[in-house]
Amino acid sequence: MTTAAPPRGGIWKQSRTFDPAVRLLFLNQLTINLGFYMLMPFLAAHLADGLGMAAWAVGLVLGARNLSQQGMFLVGGALADRLGFKPLIVAGCALRTVGFGALAFAQSLPMLIAASLATGLAGALFNPAVRACLAAEAGEERRVQAFALFNAYYQAGILLGPLVGVALTGVSFRLTCTVAAVLFAGLTLVQLRHLPAAAGASAREAAGKDGRGQFRTVLSHRTFWLFSLAMTGSYVLSFQVYLALPLAAEGQGLTTALFVVSALVALVGQLRITAWCRRRLDRERCLVLGLALMGGAFLVPVALGRGVVGLLLCAAVLAVANAVLYPYEMDTVVALSRGRWVATHYGLYNTVCGIGITVGNLATGALLDVTGWSAVPWLALCAVGLVCAGAVALLARGGRLAETDTPAVAPAS
Repeated sequence: MTTAAPPRGGIWKQSRTFDPAVRLLFLNQLTINLGFYMLMPFLAAHLADGLGMAAWAVGLVLGARNLSQQGMFLVGGALADRLGFKPLIVAGCALRTVGFGALAFAQSLPMLIAASLATGLAGALFNPAVRACLAAEAGEERRVQAFALFNAYYQAGILLGPLVGVALTGVSFRLTCTVAAVLFAGLTLVQLRHLPAAAGASAREAAGKDGRGQFRTVLSHRTFWLFSLAMTGSYVLSFQVYLALPLAAEGQGLTTALFVVSALVALVGQLRITAWCRRRLDRERCLVLGLALMGGAFLVPVALGRGVVGLLLCAAVLAVANAVLYPYEMDTVVALSRGRWVATHYGLYNTVCGIGITVGNLATGALLDVTGWSAVPWLALCAVGLVCAGAVALLARGGRLAETDTPAVAPAS
C-alpha cells in the first residue's frame, strides 16, 4: 500500500505540485484529446454525406486510422526507448498536424486513406512516449497521482472536444479540420520549445544502451503478457460506452448524455477516488476492484432495464471503475518493466489491448445479433469483468505483480 499522502486540492492545485515537464504532459493530453474528439466523431458523416462515399469506403478510411495506430504502437514505443521520448512526442504531434490538415482538403479515397493512416501513426508515435515520459518524470512515489491527474485531463479533452466540434462543423467540416490541425501545430511548437530534451533520460539509461535485447526483454516477459491479456477485458468493457450502450440508447440525446456522464465522473471524482484507494488498498487490490466494478456495471441494465436511468447509471459505474483502475494499471505496467524499455512495454500493452477490443467488439456484436436485448449480452459482459478480476487476483496472489522499479539485469545478447 502506498503510504505517502497525496497533496489535497483540485485538479489545478495538484497539477501545480509537479515539475513543469509533467504539467506540460498534462496539457499535451488535454490538447490531443480536444483536437481529436472535435474532429473524429464527425468524420464518418462528412465522408458519407459531405463527400457521398459508400459505407464500405467510410469503413475503410476509419479502419485505416485504427489499424495504423494499433499496429504501430509497439514500434512507436520501441523508437521512444531508443531515440528519446521528446523526439517521438514532437514527431507524433507534427504528423497528426499533417494528417488533420490533409483531411480538410482530401477528396479522393487514396488521399483520405493516406491522411487517416497519418493520424493513426501519429498516435502510435506519441502515445507510449507520453506515458513513459510521465512515469519517469513523476517518479515512483508520485506516479499513481500523476496518472490520476493525467486521466482527468484526458477525460476533459473527451468532454470538450465534441462540444467544440459541433460548433465548428456547423460552419464547415473543413474549418473543424483546420482548427484541429492548428491546435496540434501549436502543441508541436510548445513541446519542441519547452519539453526538456532530457525528460525521461534516467528511464532510458536504465534500459541500457545496447538495444539488441530490447524486444527479447519485452516479448519474453511472461508475467507482463499474462497481465496484458487479463487487462484486455477492461478495454473491451470500457469500449461498450461506444458500442452496446449507444445501441441500447436508441437516440442521439441519450447517447450524448452517456459520454457526458462518463467524462464528468472522471473530472469530478478521479482524484477523490484515487486518494480513497491509496488510503485503503494496495495496487493489486485496486486492479481487482476496478475490474470487478466494470463487470458489475453491466448488471445495472439487467436490473433496471434499458431506460435512461439504467444506461446512465451503467455508464457512471463504468467511469468510477475506470477511475479506480487507470492509475494503478499504468503504474503496474511500469513496475513490471522494472525500469527497462518502459515505452516498449506500453507499446506492446496497447497493441494487445487494441487487438482485444477488436475481438471483443466482434463477439459483443455477434451476441447482440443472436440474443437481442435480453439479459444475455449484459451478463456475458459482466462475466468478462469478473473473469479478468479473478485472473489479476491469481497473478497478485502469486506475487507476480509485486515488481519494483529496480532495473533488471540486461539479458545476454
